[in-house]
Amino acid sequence: MTAQDEEELFDIVDGSGRPLGVRKARRLVHRDGDWHRSVHVWVILEREPDRLEADGRRGAAEPWVLFQQRSLEKDTWPGALEVAVSGHYRAGEDLTGALREAEEEIGLPLSPRDVVRLGTRRSQDDHAPGIIDRELQDVLLATTRRALEALRPDPQEVTALLSLPLDAALRLVRGEVRGVPGLVRRAPDAAGAVKVEPREVRLDEFLVARDGYFERALDTIRRRLAGEAPAPWILG
Repeated sequence: MTAQDEEELFDIVDGSGRPLGVRKARRLVHRDGDWHRSVHVWVILEREPDRLEADGRRGAAEPWVLFQQRSLEKDTWPGALEVAVSGHYRAGEDLTGALREAEEEIGLPLSPRDVVRLGTRRSQDDHAPGIIDRELQDVLLATTRRALEALRPDPQEVTALLSLPLDAALRLVRGEVRGVPGLVRRAPDAAGAVKVEPREVRLDEFLVARDGYFERALDTIRRRLAGEAPAPWILG
């Protein structure tokens, strides 16, 4: 089974998101470069992880941000790191329906009341031969008390889940450091055991976002968690 259904129907929109009353299969949308809608959900893990300082005391709690490693079978950016949840609106689907992606991809059920809007992104990507991917992305934020090992990534879509301290992730995407220590949750072994292991994460492992998207999203998340109420933005 492939990591995507090439015959899945999408609603076509214009560059501002206005529906055009046309439905097309994914493979034709990506062939023709039609604008279509997708959803990105950034996920903050509030429990990740317990840390011991050098003197044996527990470290202060800090938010960790979740990323997924895309399946090697994906038609775009196979194996790259990206936002915790990303997926398309199916034809006729609203936000409630599109949030199914969170449970399908990483085992985290979400409804519209569980997310807040960070902004909207107009993304154009033609790096893969024969694919012109033009998306209007609803960029959302969810927080969860679930630990990394409690999530259930779909192995057909997600190779692994990784988490990084929010401040370290922001330094990484700003290019201030070459790599940061994080944690990785891989697929269960033959006995069904789940392992979470330390892992160094580098910026060149992420899919390329030349519009500053990762920095914009992570900085907005940082501000919201600090008690600010930044207005939703439009990027692109």
